[in-house]
Amino acid sequence: MTQTRGNIVLSNRWQDWLNLVLGAWLFISPWVLGFAQTAAAAGATHSLAASNAWIFGVIVMLLSIAALARTQPWEEWLNLIAGIWLFISPWLLRYSQDYHALWNALIVGALVFILAIWDLNTLPDAASRQG
Repeated sequence: MTQTRGNIVLSNRWQDWLNLVLGAWLFISPWVLGFAQTAAAAGATHSLAASNAWIFGVIVMLLSIAALARTQPWEEWLNLIAGIWLFISPWLLRYSQDYHALWNALIVGALVFILAIWDLNTLPDAASRQG
């Protein structure tokens, strides 16, 4: 559902709220699933999978907040790209052997991607172009 206040379009779309939750989960998932740190010769350091989850968790949350404040197609396009990146990042960043990080990235990436496609197809501008 979308409301208009002046020239600002406010979004109450469940897809944006769910993306906000997915972004928050992505941010905390390295600690919850246990892939935040990796053993190194000089001591413990952050894993590449954790850094990726933290960075893209923040990106997805910020894009969701922006979409909730004012719905724009570019926010969904960036979420679409973030979803693709999350889905392929375990192989590109070489952490696909860590099953917790792998499945987390695959599931969250696929959901972010699907929600972005859904949002793009249900934006008011998209509905007027189809009709």
